[in-house]
Parts: sequence; structure tokens; C-alpha cells
Amino acid sequence: MKGIHSILVAFSLLAFACSLASAFDPSPLQDFCVAINDTKTGVFVNGKFCKDPKLAVADDFFFSGLNRPGNTSNLVGSNVTTVNVDQIPGLNTLGISLVRIDYAPYGGLNPPHTHPRGTEILVVVEGTLYVAFVTSNPDNRLFTKVLNPGDVFVFPIGLIHFQLNIAKTNAVAFAGLSSQNAGVITIADAVFGSNPPINPDVLTKAFQLDKKVVTYLQSRFGQTNK
Repeated sequence: MKGIHSILVAFSLLAFACSLASAFDPSPLQDFCVAINDTKTGVFVNGKFCKDPKLAVADDFFFSGLNRPGNTSNLVGSNVTTVNVDQIPGLNTLGISLVRIDYAPYGGLNPPHTHPRGTEILVVVEGTLYVAFVTSNPDNRLFTKVLNPGDVFVFPIGLIHFQLNIAKTNAVAFAGLSSQNAGVITIADAVFGSNPPINPDVLTKAFQLDKKVVTYLQSRFGQTNK
């Protein structure tokens, strides 16, 4: 247990240091800018409504719960617990966020996806993961690695990437992202589960599939199945 705690502390410090060195989000011009929804009690700073710094409290910078495993009883066998500006309003303008990812045994998958606004640095704390990312056109190079506890891997901003549990036990990883809200686009959900659906003729030609296969995939990933 002490080993895991040491890894988490080291990783958190590394991620925070990286965000200070080159955060993707705009650098703040003040100590902090705690996000609020009620503009009547806020001040306008750096284009955002923020809580008056004199009214900020410790809980604006606090989150509890990353010690609890996520529920992986789903079709892909993974669960992402996100800690971004929506959970910690004090992250607003600071250019950093964190996630915990749990993977079920025998193939738990964090499916191919991208983060349009942030680079991701991931550390494995339990289990063994097969991870990869693909570069942009025209090369579309695949970079892969098998990670064990203590191993770290970087997924560059905007590139498609995934993680697969290749062990017989649960796996856990933590990842830092260089944005207060990096966003996520899961490829299959976006392409085959958009709302409203993309015209099947477009997907039939783009993926060189039979139209019946496309309509089946759209039925699997459509809004009614989310």
C-alpha cells in the first residue's frame, strides 16, 4: 500500500509540475479563479465569472473518492472517475485535471478516444495494460507499450488512444491531463451513436462496409443504448 501511495504522490507532483511548465489552458493572471454559476456573486476575471477570492474556501480545491473503485460492469469493462473543474471549481484557469480508470479482468477496455483539449500522462498502479496511440494522417503510426505498476505513458493531445487490461486481475491507472476540462470523444460513440445519426450512406462509404452493418452498429451505439 505504501508503494502505491508513493507512486501517486510522485505522479501528482510530476503532473502538476508539467502543467505549470506548459499548460494547454491559458495561464491565469491571479492566484486562483474559483468557478461559479451565479454571476451575481462573482467577479469577471480572464473572461470567466469567478468567486470573489475573499469568499473562497478549502472545499473549493478539494475532492474525495479516488480511493474507491469504479463500477466496471458494463459492455467495455472499464470506468473513468473524472476530477476536473466540474468536481473541483478551484481548478478553473489552472490547466490541469485528473482521472482514475478502473479496468475489469480479461479485457477491460478504455476504448479508442481522444482528448481535444489536453495531453494525458498515465501511470499504472495495479495490473497490466496494453496501451497505444495513433498519429495523425497520413502516417497513422501506431505506438504501443505494455505497462506494469509504476510505468508511465504519455498520450499527446488530440490523438486517438486506448488502454486494454491484458491480465487476469483488475487493473487501475491514474492520469493527469493538461487542461481543467480536456474533453473526451469516444470514436465509436461519436461516429455510430451521434444525435441525430449520421447518414448511413456516409459511413458505408467512409468505412467501406455493407449498409446493413452500418445500421446495425448505429443501433448498438445509438442514443437509446446509452
